[in-house]
Amino acid sequence: MPGRSEDSTSSATGNDAGATTSNPADTVGGTPPTELKRAIGPKLLLLFIVGDILGTGVYALTGQVAAQVGGAAWAPFLIAFAVATLTAFSYLELVTRFPQAAGAALYTHKAFGLQVLTFLVAFAVMCSGITSASTASYAFADFFSSAFSLDVAGGSSILMIISLAFMIIVAGINLRGISESVKTNVVLTIVELSGLMLVIFVGLYAMTQGTADFSRVTIFESAEDKSTFLAVTGATALAFFAMVGFEDSVNMVEETKNPKRDFPKMMLSGLGITGVIYMLVSITAVALVPVGDLADPDKDSALIQVVAVGAPDLPIDDIFPFIGMFAVANTALINMLMASRLVYGMGKAGIVPRTLGRVHQTRRTPWVGILFTTAISLGLIVYVVLANSTTQGAANITLLGGTTSLLLLVVFTIVNIALLVVRRKFGTAGNHFRAPTWIPIVGAITCAFLAGPWARNDDQQQQYVVAGILMLVGFVMWILTYFLTRNSGEKVDIDKLITDEEKRE
Repeated sequence: MPGRSEDSTSSATGNDAGATTSNPADTVGGTPPTELKRAIGPKLLLLFIVGDILGTGVYALTGQVAAQVGGAAWAPFLIAFAVATLTAFSYLELVTRFPQAAGAALYTHKAFGLQVLTFLVAFAVMCSGITSASTASYAFADFFSSAFSLDVAGGSSILMIISLAFMIIVAGINLRGISESVKTNVVLTIVELSGLMLVIFVGLYAMTQGTADFSRVTIFESAEDKSTFLAVTGATALAFFAMVGFEDSVNMVEETKNPKRDFPKMMLSGLGITGVIYMLVSITAVALVPVGDLADPDKDSALIQVVAVGAPDLPIDDIFPFIGMFAVANTALINMLMASRLVYGMGKAGIVPRTLGRVHQTRRTPWVGILFTTAISLGLIVYVVLANSTTQGAANITLLGGTTSLLLLVVFTIVNIALLVVRRKFGTAGNHFRAPTWIPIVGAITCAFLAGPWARNDDQQQQYVVAGILMLVGFVMWILTYFLTRNSGEKVDIDKLITDEEKRE
């Protein structure tokens, strides 16, 4: 059956959860390396993907998208889902062909063999995860203060302390082990889903009472009098932030019990589930609440307004902060899991200092990568609080979401092209998922289009400045890494990540 792979019992994909392997040639600091623990089965993988996609985006961006296109807010989410699914097919072929934790950076290196490009792709993905997690931690502090009625008026330092403490707790969970991290993700995902299902069911109940106005769902409105095409394009670029997250899961492939069997089913199922939820939430929101109220930054968030209209007796102001805490906590945990595994994979390949590829001998977690990414996130939290204490939260979230989407759209463009190059270099034979040939072509074109300046209004052009600064920092880091590697006599050897199974194929 096309796109489906047979089960494998090789050391690459079928090891027991507690098995370890070592290669003397890969010794780090004289100590044989410890492999990551394969603890993620298909159900946990599905919950990981769903929990990663759901999160800050849907909770914060529904009103922002409605502000750009009016009642047709569901359309950008639908288009973003379609574009994300195209790229997911490319990821599925690449992750089942190269089941290692480095993700997009590994695929880029396999295709082009350019260390600087590989490094910048890895850095872009890492920055998107760490920045998103750091901002989610500040959102957690805001929800925390609301939930427990803390007086933080003019007290940004209090929110900063809560944010820093929260990220340290996330790091502790991550250091504890992948089983603990994924189980925590399961709990957070269930609570996160319950909040969205509350919105959907309250909305459906309100519709049966005649409260909904479905005529608003088909009304297109652009605040800047843009054409329908340009307005929907801009809103889709923003809504795309709500669909990202599936790509994080490929960095967990070395901790998945049977990636070649499980990834295709679980990734596509996860995208489908979240796509349906987003459509229901966006349609419900527009049908129950006037677009002007949804987009008003001075009013409650869009989801709170939906529940307030549908169930006015429900104390949503008391309930929602707790749901929001779980939602953004899940975003932070999963993004830090992804970032640390990405650093681990790059360290293992020598694209960054190999010390970053160390694995804890007992817990079997990439402890150096976890500490490294956590340190960056703590620095980002302090910077955001000190530099943007007077900026509206909605504007910060839009800038963050748009910049994250921009970075990942560029990465997705490269990944789609990388798949085409990999096929030319290595052929298509092998026991792995295979996407139809037209998918990476269309995926590359659509992602590149959504990354262009025409997909952003004047206020959103700042996203290019932020992304440019981040990539400049990444380029400087690459130069330093290059000279450090050259002076130490080490060589980048990405081929060390090829398993014995891949060599046989």
